Amino acid sequence: MFNFTQRGFMSKTAQLTLCSLPSKLLGLVKKNILIVIGFIATIVFLALMVEILQGDVIAFDNAAYELIVVHMRRSWLTPIMQSISELALPVVLAVMLLAVEAFAPGKKPGACAACNLVLVVILNLILKEIVHRPRPDGFRLISETGYSFPSGHSMIAMAFYGLLIWMVWNYERDKTVKYTCMLGFTLCVIAVGISRVYLGVHYASDVLAGFCVSLAWLAVYTRVIAPLFMLEKDLGEKASHRKKHLHQ
Repeated sequence: MFNFTQRGFMSKTAQLTLCSLPSKLLGLVKKNILIVIGFIATIVFLALMVEILQGDVIAFDNAAYELIVVHMRRSWLTPIMQSISELALPVVLAVMLLAVEAFAPGKKPGACAACNLVLVVILNLILKEIVHRPRPDGFRLISETGYSFPSGHSMIAMAFYGLLIWMVWNYERDKTVKYTCMLGFTLCVIAVGISRVYLGVHYASDVLAGFCVSLAWLAVYTRVIAPLFMLEKDLGEKASHRKKHLHQ
């Protein structure tokens, strides 16, 4: 009788544990959402790179060409796309870095963003040398040199504006400002990617690969390197822990 009751008790406990698993897993995913996104992005990037190294034609590139190059190109839209593409140029980013240093939280937010940029540029150059994919030919609207995969502009845009999104999400308390900035930075990233295909200097797979590499990079950078710059949220949390420790 005792054994039967014990088995029944264990069964109920097991049922409760199983019922709580989905919520625990969801909580774990939410807590490590950047790592999850980075992992998925890495898989997508590797799949694209393997196809390109094998010389396969990616259907996604043909579809994007039809949509963006064939159907979207207009004489009035071209200068706009050229301006959007320049959001990832050094001059624009230098101005943005000054703004980050002036307005973002922490002791060295500008240095945090600059370090991120430098490392991403180096990573992009390494990947381009590995893959050696030529740029699209025959429908370019501007002149570009170097290899095509992954798109440097797309990588830089995602890495830089993505880091700003991370900063705003974690350290901006005003919800209106937070979500407005996040939406604006997100649109900047997407627009830069589209502009590179529109201008005929990249395949869509180059852009997607650039986004994926930078998402994976940000998952590591925000976890390992960004905290070294001691942002205000970290300082506030540490001060709070010290106060609690002293009171105890």
